[in-house]
Amino acid sequence: MPFPITGSSSVLLSRREMLRRCSVGFGSVALAGLFGRNAQAGPALAAPHFPAKVKNVIFCFMPGGVSHVDSFDPKPALARLAGKPMPVPVEKTQFDNNGNLLPSLWEFKNRGKSGLPVSDLFPHIAECADDLTVIRSVVSPSNEHTQASYAVHTCFPFAGHPSAGAWVHYGLGSSNRDLPGFVVVHPKGGGMPNGGVGLYSNGFLPGENQASIFRTGEPEPIPAIRSRDAAGIQRLKLETIAGLDAGFLRQAPDPAVEAAIRSYETAARMQTAVPGVCDLRGESEATRRMYGMDSSNSSTAAYAEQCLVARRLVESGVRFVEVPSCFGPDNRPGVQPWDQHGQMKSDHPKMALQVDQPIAALIRDLKARGLFEETLILFAGEFGRTPFSQGSGRDHNPLGFSVWMAGGGLKHGISYGATDEFGYRAVENPCTLFDLWATVLHLLGVDHEKLTYRFGGRDYRLTDVHGTVMKDILS
Repeated sequence: MPFPITGSSSVLLSRREMLRRCSVGFGSVALAGLFGRNAQAGPALAAPHFPAKVKNVIFCFMPGGVSHVDSFDPKPALARLAGKPMPVPVEKTQFDNNGNLLPSLWEFKNRGKSGLPVSDLFPHIAECADDLTVIRSVVSPSNEHTQASYAVHTCFPFAGHPSAGAWVHYGLGSSNRDLPGFVVVHPKGGGMPNGGVGLYSNGFLPGENQASIFRTGEPEPIPAIRSRDAAGIQRLKLETIAGLDAGFLRQAPDPAVEAAIRSYETAARMQTAVPGVCDLRGESEATRRMYGMDSSNSSTAAYAEQCLVARRLVESGVRFVEVPSCFGPDNRPGVQPWDQHGQMKSDHPKMALQVDQPIAALIRDLKARGLFEETLILFAGEFGRTPFSQGSGRDHNPLGFSVWMAGGGLKHGISYGATDEFGYRAVENPCTLFDLWATVLHLLGVDHEKLTYRFGGRDYRLTDVHGTVMKDILS
């Protein structure tokens, strides 16, 4: 309850303000300690720990699990031993209905000047092989979709922890004050990946670090983003609200309130910036065709629009952009669209058709605009697939799978790490998700061990108490 303070005028004083004014501010100091780092406004780092190789990240998330042994990790032994039982011990799988060894369903070819093997599943990305850095030895702590999706986003296989994009925004802030620093580009009518919006959460970080979801194909990327008021009335409203917020913050200097005000202020500036950055009418027909926006496949056209908006966002200074695959092989909304336990021969190509041309176009477009060397593209699912069959497909495999990166600060046209001869387990330079994100942060100029946030009495970081930068893939 407020305390009345008498004097020349009567003022209601909150308990928090009374603590701030009394005892030489010791009460306020104690209160700030309870809130911990929330009291910090703006980015956590005054400057990167060392010169950054890239400024922005685009995360192409493929929920459901792309088969690495059919795409980026060729295994001749699978063809040689096709139809035979797995000759090494097998861990428990998701459905525990394991068949015999299944050969790669698409032919691998050595691509580009580098000779990096990529299968015919991704013909457009294969043409960009000299720009790729393939990591063939990634491991995940979970073989279940939701837990593994949380793990690849947060390094923890359960909800409640900040997404990597939230950590990047917390550490480095936004380089465009009119746009959020962490954006997920989601298509109209698309399914939300397993884990839902929690995959993009700020967790225990201040609220302004959570993702903003921009929807392509909608009249407005964010509902009601455009003001319905005339410019003069809008300006008067914003000035009035700013005055009220400032007065309230003086009465209640709560870091959570301050974070909320900053979020509202960003939202107000977004009313002008967001519709413009998402408006593709100014893009040339050649660019739109390059991405595949004219595709007869509705899901290809949708992902093309997502990728083109992602390019415009990083061009405008957004730090972290996620572009999830959100439609299944039947072009209906999908929560784990790459998950083919059966019908892989028919359905994996349908999924690749959706994303292959748009992602290859994104690489080429960034290069043409001089943005490739300051942008990092990450292509990953939550796990891979088993080398043995389950029906006419493959089960989940978190024990060794492939992701790839492209962009600044990397050696291109190479593979790093290896799985065994069957593509089952990582046996050379195993790459944990902690290692993966430690390397991403390093490319952004951030020491992953120093980007911390105190919560619940301990210092947390994206990589927990783990993580080693993969220096062998750095240029």
